[in-house]
Amino acid sequence: MNRQFQRCFASTSTMFLWALFLIALTASYLSFQSFMDSGARYFSSTWGGLHWEEQVRNSAQIHRPNGFSFLVTGAAGFVGSHVSLALKKRGDGVVGFDNFNNYYDPWLKKARKSLLNSHNVFIVEGDVNDAKLMAKLLDIVAFTHVMHLAAQAGVRYAMENPHSYVHSNIGGLVTLLEACKKADPQPAIVWASSSSVYGLNEDVPFSESDRTDRPASLYAATKKSGEAITHTYNHIYGLSITGLRFFTVYGPWGRPDMAYFSFTKSILQGKPIKIYRGKNRVDLARDFTYIDDVVKGCVAALDTAKKSTGSGGKKGGPAQYRIFNLGNTSPVTVPMMVGILEKHLKVKAKKNFVDMPGNGDVPFTHANISLARRELGYKPTTDLQTGLRKFVKWYLTYYGYNHGKSVKL
Repeated sequence: MNRQFQRCFASTSTMFLWALFLIALTASYLSFQSFMDSGARYFSSTWGGLHWEEQVRNSAQIHRPNGFSFLVTGAAGFVGSHVSLALKKRGDGVVGFDNFNNYYDPWLKKARKSLLNSHNVFIVEGDVNDAKLMAKLLDIVAFTHVMHLAAQAGVRYAMENPHSYVHSNIGGLVTLLEACKKADPQPAIVWASSSSVYGLNEDVPFSESDRTDRPASLYAATKKSGEAITHTYNHIYGLSITGLRFFTVYGPWGRPDMAYFSFTKSILQGKPIKIYRGKNRVDLARDFTYIDDVVKGCVAALDTAKKSTGSGGKKGGPAQYRIFNLGNTSPVTVPMMVGILEKHLKVKAKKNFVDMPGNGDVPFTHANISLARRELGYKPTTDLQTGLRKFVKWYLTYYGYNHGKSVKL
């Protein structure tokens, strides 16, 4: 009996040891796979990895006479992806930059990245606050221009996460400007300000010369701060800088947090939508501007930007400093916008009208674009009916309402 027990115990002990061995072996394999996967990601996308500099240089190559080389921050974003694609298609060198944060659906950003990759635009994944990375990029390539579109967007989210706005919209901007001022040669800079800087201004349409010292949200305050900061770097270091005040940009590949986008989703799902109203139940109105028109304005600003005058942190003389409104100059009320969506979606919306909360939103926006028209040749041509029709067509395809599957990039 004892021998049988000993044999049984020995057999059980052996099996237990083998089990431990197999568990250890499996854990080691998984750890190795994780290491290899991490390594693969590092060498393929993280800065400084294998072939990384070659990818950056290849993406920055110019393929047209008298072309430019652009560093586009926020390249996986809505406006950034469209601008990057437009520049690349005409033969300019384009290197993208994005941190792929989760403010909204990261998969949408990844899809934009895939679209850009298919057109040979390499996107560096990193934080614009990373001073070493920004300096490295400007050292590898002598970019003629920087299109700075990286920012923490959204008016309402600023109340939940204010530090994110200061970190990205002020800290990130300063980090970029520091890298650009030290570059040799210094690139010309075009960057995204916002129509929100007009804040509580009641004079319409909004003109670039109007007062902008009464921001209604933290987001607006960071953009106003950005305008003051860029002016300082222009004055002290000779950086050529152009700020663009965007007015409610919409269209295909847009941002899910925007009203037209979220309304479309809710209408198709049969869910009610909240439509805010201002004082005395006045409908809110926005100067909705189609993405293609905004892209034309961005490209025109880049093409007309003069060279920076400084080098290595020293000013060589006065440099160009400009600010432009990029809007459609035809405000439309939010209920009218919803009506257009209903028409194109062929679905009636379930509407709940509520008073506008004190979250930093303003009751209306209306751009005076005469300066941009005169100096940039900017002329928006897409009305809201046409623009939303194009957006709905894209949305139905991308999210699988057409043919039961999402668009293939």
